[in-house]
Order: sequence, then C-alpha cells, then structure tokens
Amino acid sequence: MLIIESLDKKYPTGDRALKSVSLTVQTGEVIGLIGPSGAGKSSLIRCVNRLIEPSGGSITLNSKNILAMGQHQLRLARREIGMIFQEFALVERLTVMENLLSGRLGYTGFWASWFRRFNQADIARAFELLERVGLSDMRNKRADELSGGQRQRVGIARALMQSPTLLLVDEPTASLDPKTSRQIMRLIIDLCRERGLAAIINIHDVVLATEYLPRIVGLRAGEIVFDGQAQSVDQTVLSRIYGEEDWTALTRKVQEAASSSRETDSDSDTVVDPVRLFQ
Repeated sequence: MLIIESLDKKYPTGDRALKSVSLTVQTGEVIGLIGPSGAGKSSLIRCVNRLIEPSGGSITLNSKNILAMGQHQLRLARREIGMIFQEFALVERLTVMENLLSGRLGYTGFWASWFRRFNQADIARAFELLERVGLSDMRNKRADELSGGQRQRVGIARALMQSPTLLLVDEPTASLDPKTSRQIMRLIIDLCRERGLAAIINIHDVVLATEYLPRIVGLRAGEIVFDGQAQSVDQTVLSRIYGEEDWTALTRKVQEAASSSRETDSDSDTVVDPVRLFQ
C-alpha cells in the first residue's frame, strides 16, 4: 500500500508544483492521474521514488517511510518501485536483453551490471518477460533499432525485472499512435493484474484513461480536485480539472469508454535515467 500525506513540492524558482497532496493507493490498485500540463502529475510520481525531493509531507510504501531514508535504504526501497518513462530511457547502444537485465541493477550492483555479469535466474526471468511482452524475437536487437511501441514494451519489461510492488508510469502513450497506445495500456493493466501490482499512471489522454482505469485522480495547479470512478468523469469534473470549456463531445467519449471498460471487466476471469533509481 502507498500512502501519501500532505505532500508539497516547491522548486527553487518559487513555483509550488504540489500543494498538500494526499493519496492512498491500495495493494494491486491501478489509478489514472490526469490534469493539464504543469498540474504536478510528473512531480508527484517522481516524488514517490525521490527522483525529485519533496519539500514536505510524508510518503509511506508498504509501511516504510520513504522520506526518512538515507541513500542506502532508499536504494533498497527503490527495488520495490518500478518506473516506466515517457521517453523510454533505454540505453540506445545496448541490446533489448541487456536493457532488460539493467533492471536488476539494484540487486547485482553497478559493476556486475557494467561487465554483464548476471546470474542464470535473472537471465531466465528476462527471457520470460520478453516472451510476455511479445519481444522474444527482438532480444539481440539494439534499442535504437526498435519502434516506439517496441521500446515502450522493453521499458515495461525492464521495470518488471525489479520484481516491484508499485509501478510509476509517466505518460506511457504520449509518443505512440492510437492503436499502439491501446495495446500498451492493455499490456500494463494485464501485467498489473497478473502480478498484483499497484500503479499510478500519469496520462494525458482522458478517454484512454477512463477506458482502462476504473479510478481517476485529477490534478490542477498542484492540488487534487477530483478522485473518483471513471464513470463519474463528466462535464463538471472536466471543468474542475481543466477549466471551463464545452466538454460535451469529450464527455460522451469518456462515458462510452468507461461503459466499455465495465462491460469488459464483467466478462473477464482476472481479478491493474533508470540508473539513478539505484544510486
């Protein structure tokens, strides 16, 4: 379980990115984080693993106080937090397999990773994950030879190599076409369900969010202004999050997406720079 209480982030410029944000994410729960650019979405998820340092508040993951940890403790805690980046954050000159194995950096140490010294269990897990994300035939390709969707699949698999309990996902579909975006969202949700992972997914596409994520949290100017079910996202909610506008057409799409998601769930048997993370 992740518990965020009264979280603040103020930058040296004086800009206050987060204002007393409180949020609880249950074990295995996947939520969508939406809001306009500059609302504090990326700041929030980066504060959770202390890629940026909060100015105040508390963050507790599985009963551990993240903000009270020294560097060694934080390095160990980050094993439990997988990060999936908008810009993929792959090492371009390395192969797909090598990028995946870098996800074990928090366990093997820097030099073992640098010299490609991985144990057989890690290698077997990497093969298993490549198969699961549909890239088993790509294991020896360099990262810079892959399409955007393939690169994001590598990023997802690499995050899972950590055996995390929480995924932080920053705009996973921002640079992808609509079909690939849906495939990537479906893959993330399925993997979270299979492994009982909690996740916070920062996403701009409101329709995509409401189609795949039952709980939506809306941020505006660093504050949570909505926290509820996808089917509750209507014109009033959208205006609260994004400002006054004619949201009629978007609301219709949102309601259709949320309805489609509920129908799919009812038919289902299933019960949603990386090196810095380990320094």
